[in-house]
Amino acid sequence: MVGGKKSMADVCEGSSKPNTDAEIHEESSSDDDHTNDNSGENKEAVKTFRDLGITDVLCEACDLLGWKTPTKIQIEAVPVALQGKDVIGLAETGSGKTGAFALPILQSLLASPQRLHTLVLTPTRELAFQISEQFEALGSSIGVKCAVVVGGIDMMSQSLVLAKKPHIVIATPGRLMDHLENTKGFNLRALKFLVMDEADRILNMDFETEVDKILKVIPRDRRTFLFSATMTKKVQKLQRAALKDPVKCAVSTKYSTVDKLQQYYIFIPSKYKDCYLVSILNELAGNSFIIFCSTCNSAQRVALLLRNLGITAIPLHGQMSQNKRLGALNKFKAKSRSVLLATDVASRGLDIPHVDCVINYDIPTHSKDYIHRVGRTARAGRSGKSITFVTQYDVELFQRIESLIGKKLPAFPTHEEEVMMLVERVSEAQRFARLEMKEQGEKRKRPKDRAGDEDDTEQASGVRKKVKGGPGAGRGGGKKRGGAAWRGGRRGL
Repeated sequence: MVGGKKSMADVCEGSSKPNTDAEIHEESSSDDDHTNDNSGENKEAVKTFRDLGITDVLCEACDLLGWKTPTKIQIEAVPVALQGKDVIGLAETGSGKTGAFALPILQSLLASPQRLHTLVLTPTRELAFQISEQFEALGSSIGVKCAVVVGGIDMMSQSLVLAKKPHIVIATPGRLMDHLENTKGFNLRALKFLVMDEADRILNMDFETEVDKILKVIPRDRRTFLFSATMTKKVQKLQRAALKDPVKCAVSTKYSTVDKLQQYYIFIPSKYKDCYLVSILNELAGNSFIIFCSTCNSAQRVALLLRNLGITAIPLHGQMSQNKRLGALNKFKAKSRSVLLATDVASRGLDIPHVDCVINYDIPTHSKDYIHRVGRTARAGRSGKSITFVTQYDVELFQRIESLIGKKLPAFPTHEEEVMMLVERVSEAQRFARLEMKEQGEKRKRPKDRAGDEDDTEQASGVRKKVKGGPGAGRGGGKKRGGAAWRGGRRGL
């Protein structure tokens, strides 16, 4: 499992910001005419999960997890779901969406226990493990069994788990279709609930064909929940195909970021991106960072570059094996690594409470991905910072992002002279990183010689050397907080 149970409690301690009726009306107008809207009702009297209609045994589970009061999306969605209606849930990322669909499903399971009761579809493997963890934590006292069915893990071991007929299956669409087509005795003909978490991302990742096939082999007489922080035309199309008279529970403006998130940009020449990145990590030493890159290759290269400068960085991307991906995530969650270099595989849904800063090293090509990326920080009422690198090639993409979120972002203060002092050391680290990337590429071509651990760059490659001085050397070894990690190259790894 990913992480500990504490993170689940953290998700739901805060609440989303309130909305005006005008904002809610704007949301609902984007959907088809048959969609009811539940958002305008005044539910300020709700103080506890019991007030929402949740049974005592699940209220006790919420108490044990530290969920004191329901969040906005839970207040809106749970009563509707308990009434037996289909739900479209739109809320800012980090506002407790998982609890909003998990509680009604577990309550239904308590009322009429059955195997293979619920299917939850997610776009990424890491999110599938996180949702499974939350279901198991909430349902621990009632013996709920979950199965995670994702790529990158042996099909046979998954088949054995599915043969035991768990109550809840959490899956990525591609691997689920593999099992529906190839695993004897496995079917979802008795399914009662279908949940699509981060529904827009599921469709944008070219899972549309698989989702269509899944919808054909599960019962029409079922309940369906769609949850996301953003709504796209594809999701509206899916809504018409999959939901019956859904109630829309929207607790945020169409596309928004939370109030406690400080958002900045830096306009820099493309060739100095690495120097500015190292400068910012030095400036904010002691914080934890998620740095988003556009490609697996870029994430791997920047991770190697930072490691050569003595920064505890670890990559997370789609070319790593599933075990390495979970290992990287756990190391970052456990705070043994302070910097996570990630592709958009980590931009959706992942709840890591202690992320202080998100850096968009590569600007997202889809503006809506910006909202999900920066949503990895400032979660559940905490504050956070995001910094987006804008090069001469990214101006139009950046303007689209500003237009989408309805804000003009301020520039992050930097000192160009200090950044330029890093050029020599960063150039040397870039050279080592390129050599290591080449060496890793050659190892992949020779599987029999492969050590098997180069994915997360924990093992030293043959060419790795300590870059002299470390990035803090020109300024007295960095800040007081975390300063030692910046001196003397790769100490403390």
